[in-house]
Amino acid sequence: MSFTTQMDAARKGIVTPQMQTVAAKEKVPMEDLMDRMARGSVIIPANKNHASLQGEGVGEGLRIKVNVNLGISKDCQDMEAELDKVRTALSMHIEAIMDLSCYGKTAPFRKRLVDMSPVMIGTVPVYDAVGFCDKNLRDITVDDWFRVVEQHVVDGVDFLTIHAGLNRATAEKIKKQQRITNIVSRGGALLFSWMELNDAENPFFQHYDRLLDLCEQHDVTLSLGDGCRPGCLHDATDASQVQELISLGELTKRAWERNVQVMIEGPGHMAMNEIPGNMMLEKRLCFGAPFYVLGPLVTDVAPGYDHITAAIGGAIAAQHGADFLCYVTPAEHLRLPSLDDLKEGIMATRIAAHAADIGRGIPGARAWDDAMAKARADLDWETMFQLAMDDKRAREYRKSSMPEHQDSCSMCGKMCAVRNMNRILAGKDIQLDD
Repeated sequence: MSFTTQMDAARKGIVTPQMQTVAAKEKVPMEDLMDRMARGSVIIPANKNHASLQGEGVGEGLRIKVNVNLGISKDCQDMEAELDKVRTALSMHIEAIMDLSCYGKTAPFRKRLVDMSPVMIGTVPVYDAVGFCDKNLRDITVDDWFRVVEQHVVDGVDFLTIHAGLNRATAEKIKKQQRITNIVSRGGALLFSWMELNDAENPFFQHYDRLLDLCEQHDVTLSLGDGCRPGCLHDATDASQVQELISLGELTKRAWERNVQVMIEGPGHMAMNEIPGNMMLEKRLCFGAPFYVLGPLVTDVAPGYDHITAAIGGAIAAQHGADFLCYVTPAEHLRLPSLDDLKEGIMATRIAAHAADIGRGIPGARAWDDAMAKARADLDWETMFQLAMDDKRAREYRKSSMPEHQDSCSMCGKMCAVRNMNRILAGKDIQLDD
């Protein structure tokens, strides 16, 4: 029996290699995984042209996944430097990479990325349009927009961020309401500007079936972008954000009718108390589709530390329904991330994701922490390092300040609570003065 997409296969009862990989990784029964995929609450982005892909699942009952953004731009065109970031990100166990390249040799970079990456790859084709078409924004045609999308699909991209919900009706709300930051989504701003310059409807909203044709043909997942995501706390959960979310829900159902997998992108900047409600709203309005969030950043006043503000928001969001976290680095709002920024952003986001996995009761999540607790109780430093999320940093910290007694650390020395409890419970004496 043949199938067109992973969703189509699940609905027909066909087990794909990607499903087998995901079921094994997640320790989920195959019938449960296929049921969730058939309903759209779980996706496995897997372009038929991405030969090196191993497959990851995103959604209901699965581990929270982490995405890394990178790519070449006009001010930073060093392809090899970005590929170094790719290799580093892969070594740090992320599950997805979004190529946000917008200038220069975007196609060669994208092809190398797809060829070398076993994790899912996403792009935002509208970023690439001006350079791809060699035209001013005003002069790009509907056919031009779709030529760019088709090229990305053919190149093997697993998911596409498309801001199809930012239509003329939503655009009018943006113009009428008093937002502080207006539109901060780069793709959303480009499409909004094109619509205004040409007095036209969003081409991806108006010609949505044409987009679905490409996705169905190559089994590409739609990541329906939030062009109206809030760029500051003040703008969160306003009319334009909710209006776009309603549109995205309608577009989700249309995609599912064509067996095209969908996830929804979300905020953005948002106060902590608004996060649970936003997660519930997305799940309700978008019929349980997986939710992919940037942050949310829970305060606007910590430039240089936004990997922390985003990790706080990401942990809360994932605990309340988000399924996929986009990393945020210390360089957010300031510059293109360096390799060190990338590492800091990945670790902060992985911590948030794992904390949420524990809270959500994901199989195996708590066992990792229990193993670490046992190693600490035994003062088994080597096992602690092996279990650490970042074993290199843990080893470096320990080595930088070695204690007099190897069964303690330089903070407590012979007053170490764990050391002393172990000795007392073993019937041994404690000497603190020598």
